[in-house]
Parts: sequence; structure tokens; C-alpha cells
Amino acid sequence: MTQDKKQISAEDSLIARYFKPLATDPGAFGLVDDAAVLSSSGEDIVVTTDAVVEGVHYLATDPPDTIARKALRVNLSDLAAKGAVPAGFVLTLALRNREDAWLRPFADALGEDAKAFLCPLLGGDTVSTPGPQMISITAFGRVPRGRMVGRIGARPGDRILVTGTIGDAALGLDVLTGGAAAAAIASDPQAQEMLVSRYRIPQPRNVLAPAVRDHATAAMDVSDGLAGDLTKLCAASRVSATVDVSSVPLSAAAASLITRNAVCVETLLAGGDDYEVLCTVPPAQSDALIASGRVAGLAVTAIGTIVAGHERPRFLDGQGQELTLKRLSYSHF
Repeated sequence: MTQDKKQISAEDSLIARYFKPLATDPGAFGLVDDAAVLSSSGEDIVVTTDAVVEGVHYLATDPPDTIARKALRVNLSDLAAKGAVPAGFVLTLALRNREDAWLRPFADALGEDAKAFLCPLLGGDTVSTPGPQMISITAFGRVPRGRMVGRIGARPGDRILVTGTIGDAALGLDVLTGGAAAAAIASDPQAQEMLVSRYRIPQPRNVLAPAVRDHATAAMDVSDGLAGDLTKLCAASRVSATVDVSSVPLSAAAASLITRNAVCVETLLAGGDDYEVLCTVPPAQSDALIASGRVAGLAVTAIGTIVAGHERPRFLDGQGQELTLKRLSYSHF
């Protein structure tokens, strides 16, 4: 009993020191309660949850501030793809490291992102673990009633659009783990830094959420690889697709690595952790969504078409020949 009291006291002290300042929403009650209130007025509440685990979703050597940002942003990315506006989140920490040198930059970065994305901390739980560490976040968003964009709804003829660039995060992980990409760009520290940043700190596309809600028939975020996630979307909508691989948007660094045969295109199409928005849009509305991205400073690119059928999506090269992909996704399991 004495040991339990000490653990409870230590947990309360940790929460008060690092996370109570983040709980700015009145419904969080300053984290003194074991529940929170999320108000809604005629809206639907969208709920999503993702965990990031040391050694699976991030490396043990990653800085704590980047781990915090990734943990929240992967959930914000899900909300963006649903057309939802962030409303708040709850946090579960399974900590091996409880030193200030780790917790302070983690909490500071989490608070900065919570403020920047208007997604306050509402509550959560903290436990100790011998490892690996785990951060689980459940995020809440708001959409007008009945307007959430799901994976079901893509129709034959819809254009397939994707935000940003594809494959950078997979290359960033390759750089961090000393793979082929690391050797190929060893003399370009700027490219290395960009790719590593794309792996460690996702850029959720919440600025595009209203346009996704207004124009998309189906959407999801690209977390496990463009090829695999498009396959999931098509399966949910009971359709198929054709993708022009030459149209898939790549960063200059990724394009250079492909040109030099340092990596293969499958690495980019099946690599995880892009956290871009993948959506299907009727042809008459696709230009409007692309224009919305342009206004927001975000590239949105058409990469293919939804077609009738139940077979896997087809990925075609610049000459119209089908590529055979040995794998479609990166597995976080």
C-alpha cells in the first residue's frame, strides 16, 4: 500500500509539472478529474487513435521533442483526411524514462503543437514500463453532422488525388538506419536532414480538411504506404484504380535517388509514415480541391482514376506498362 501511494504521488507530480499546463480547455478541468467533457453543438465528433512505440514507429535515438510531435500529428493527419477540425486529445504514456532531460522537451513540443493545431490536451493516463516506451493518443475532431469523409464512397470515374510528396519518410528512416539512401546522399547533408525530418516530424494536412470535406467522395491518410493504403480505400469502396506512377509527386531528393537507381520506386510507393491525404474526387470538382491546396501553399496532385472492379489497383509506368510490386505497405505490426 505504501508503494502504491508513492507511485500515485509520483504520477500526480509528473502530470502537474509537465502536462497540466497543456490542459487549457475548460472541459479538461485542469487534469484534476478522471474524465473530461467535450462539448458539441449540432456537430459530429470524429474519434481516432494511434500509438507510437519505440523501435516500431520511432527510434530510441530520436529526440523527445520529435517523438511528441509525431505522436500527436499522426492523429491530426487522420482528422484531416476525415475533413474534421481538431477539438482535443487524450494522452497515455508508458514511460521508461522519467528524467526531466527527456520529459521537458517532450512536454514543451507537445504543448507547442497542441496550441498550433488548436487541439488541447483533455486528459489521459501515465504509467511506468521497463520498455519499450509507448505514447498513445486519442484525438477528437468536429465535422458538420453527417459530413465526415470515410473510405467508403469512391466511385468509378473519380480522380485520385494526393497531397505533398510520397516516399520521403521511408527514405528518412533508411538514412537513419544506414541503408542505401544514406550511402547515396552522404555528400548532401541538406537532403539528409529533409528526409529525416519527414520521418520524425509528419506534416498533417489539416489546412485542407474543409476542402476534403467539400469535394472528396472518399479519403484516408497515407500512413502505411501509398500503394497499400489506396488498396484499402478501394476495397472499402468496392472499386479498383489505375495509377500513373510517373505522376506520383516526389521531392527533389527522392527523384534524384530514383534517377540514380539508388532506390526503387517500390520503396517510395510502399514506404510508411508519409501522412499525406489520399482522396478521390469527382472530375468536375478535382480542380477546386487542387486550387484550395494551392491557396494554402500545399501541392495536391492527380495520380490516377477510380475504375469499376474488385481487383487490386494497377500501377502503370510512364509507358503504360503495369509494375509488379512485391509489397504494397510498410507494416507497423
